[in-house]
Amino acid sequence: MRRILKSLIVFAVMAASFSAQVVAQDLLEARKLTSKEQYEQASDLYKKLIATTPTADAYYYAGENAWLAYFADTISNTIGEAAKEAGDFYKNGVKVDSMNPLNYVGLAKTLYYIGKDNEASQYRTKAKSLLPPYKKIKKIANPTRYAYTLIKLAETGMRNNKVDTSIVMPYMRESFMIDIKNAESYIIAGDIYLVMGNGSKSISNYNLAQDLEPQSTVASMKIGSIYMKARNLQVAIPYFEKAIEIDSTFAPAYRELGQLYSLAGKYDQSKQYYKTYLDLTQGNIPAKIRYVNSLYFANDYAEVISNVEEIFAIDQSRTYLNRIAAYSCYEKKPADFEKGKAYMQTLMANLDESRILRKDYIYYGRILLKKNADYSKLATDTARMIKDVDNFQNAFNKAKADAKPALKVKLDSLSNALNARRALLANANSEIDLGIKQYQKALSIQLEDVETLTEFGNSCYSVKRFNDAAWAFKTLISLGRNTLDYNMLVGKTYYQAKDFTRADSTFTSVIEKFPNEIVGYVWLANSAAGADPENETGLSLQRYQSVIDFGRKDTVKYANEIFEAYRFFGSFYLFDRKDYNKAKEYFTLMLNLAPDNKDYKVKAYTSLATLYTTMGASERESEPKIAQYQRAIEQYQKILELEPANAAAKANINTLNTAISNIRKGINPDLIKGIVTDKSGKPIGGASVRVKDTAAETITGADGKYAFEIPKSSEALLVTAPGRKPKEVPVSASVRVYNIILD
Repeated sequence: MRRILKSLIVFAVMAASFSAQVVAQDLLEARKLTSKEQYEQASDLYKKLIATTPTADAYYYAGENAWLAYFADTISNTIGEAAKEAGDFYKNGVKVDSMNPLNYVGLAKTLYYIGKDNEASQYRTKAKSLLPPYKKIKKIANPTRYAYTLIKLAETGMRNNKVDTSIVMPYMRESFMIDIKNAESYIIAGDIYLVMGNGSKSISNYNLAQDLEPQSTVASMKIGSIYMKARNLQVAIPYFEKAIEIDSTFAPAYRELGQLYSLAGKYDQSKQYYKTYLDLTQGNIPAKIRYVNSLYFANDYAEVISNVEEIFAIDQSRTYLNRIAAYSCYEKKPADFEKGKAYMQTLMANLDESRILRKDYIYYGRILLKKNADYSKLATDTARMIKDVDNFQNAFNKAKADAKPALKVKLDSLSNALNARRALLANANSEIDLGIKQYQKALSIQLEDVETLTEFGNSCYSVKRFNDAAWAFKTLISLGRNTLDYNMLVGKTYYQAKDFTRADSTFTSVIEKFPNEIVGYVWLANSAAGADPENETGLSLQRYQSVIDFGRKDTVKYANEIFEAYRFFGSFYLFDRKDYNKAKEYFTLMLNLAPDNKDYKVKAYTSLATLYTTMGASERESEPKIAQYQRAIEQYQKILELEPANAAAKANINTLNTAISNIRKGINPDLIKGIVTDKSGKPIGGASVRVKDTAAETITGADGKYAFEIPKSSEALLVTAPGRKPKEVPVSASVRVYNIILD
């Protein structure tokens, strides 16, 4: 009986020992899968182990696997989800064995990652308390495990690529006092030094790990990765090849080589290594996602999108991949904003709000506002089309009955085109409003993000959302960016919004804050001119004179500001006061301000030519009219001496010569010609010149020139151009040249 009992006991001990060996072997296999970045397969094995033999170590390494899976794909996953998954493993590990320190280490790391520093510190203390005193090192039963626990404690002082050395260094030193022959500890130490930015010490520790464990694929690969990040690609290659030589199934080394050759621009080799990586990982989706992330960080955005679509063809459940696809649509050249918008819509519609990243809101906002970067032109074109349809409608209403059927066809065509354009504008407004909301959500999470605030302000400015732009720039000032540039941005934004009261106030403040900067005086003058375009108050004259007075301190430094002020005064006296002598005085000042500046001289000659052309148009007698036109031609010829290819000058000379010829030989009563310019004489291309109450119309060329026959007994021309005030110009049979200036 005793013999039977003894045999049963021996058998039970042997069975328990065998079972422990199987568990240890399975745990080792799961850890190998983690090291090969096969996180999903590793997770399955850990869960199987936990289901059959729930040890504290199995829970701990399952938690570590969860964290590594997260860091392998931080674009698609959230830290909150990773913290919950890993934290649950660690908590269950504590329940299984409250005396095992590793799961307390895991909880410390998890809490530190999510910013709960005090709680993390408590778990560090708890983990350390479960380790025996290490003063008598020789008496420690398992120095390797002891040292490993300490080095993992050191790891809990890292987050966001930063290291708290007050936490990390003491644990690291203690670890190596206990055991200096643990390869895994040197790997972790190398990782820590890498985050600290000490590549030399990092490589040194990886080399020590390699010396202690020559068959360590991880150490070799990590050294190669350091050299690759430093763009020392030729030095990196042998380390990856060595890892493959040690273990030809070590998939991460192939992935790293794929990334390396992508950086080197050798895309065929890169794709071959990536293919091997995917083959070794058996084409599983997590490996594919890791590949996609590698492509993203290698800036191969088109391949990212292609591979995401391949994943979706197999597995539609991974909604978060819409994130990296949308980012890639924005980043690739040329961008695909429409497709990026679709990806973001899918992401937002199918992810719980808690899983949406701040960066998602930013990218969604970017995509929508960049998609509508031509909003200003769209709005201007729509406004022009509305006027065109209104004018044509008036012509149709006044037309004779027999002419209406033909006009109706044209009117319907114009109306349909306008409706289509209005639909585009409405859609653009809707998308812009949505884009602004996305930026606002991101800023509500972190208002102090200077880069995003600046981007938001500039984007709003480009799509004419001036109030939102002003808010962004003012917020930047309140956050300490109280610089000249940001203050000027606020004022210019109000100016563009035609809120001249606030623009005036802002530029006045700029002068108070930065009295030695001329730009404040310039824009205060511009604001006054914008608020009073007819110069009824005379305030803009005073302010432009202040610009000139300030600029005289250094006429070389402030030449451009003085030049523009002279041009303003010249235009004022020419068009508002009809004081041609005074206008000529200022245009001559422009000409003589910087005799070696060709651009100034061209603009000054253009202004003088406009002066003489205007004077000629006002003359009633032929010879004085011709004389003024010839003076204008002389100015344009001087421009051609400076710029022989100046098309506008050539066109204006031809127009004036035609006018002189017509004056001398008699004029075609139905032919009119002219040029449309701004007040400074700059031609306005694309302007509409239409005979009032008719369909007769022409469009000016790039040189502002127009010429067409008009119906007899025409009374007036209607002249319009984007961004300009429309003008009605009376016509008569005695005048056939109309040079028109639009405000």
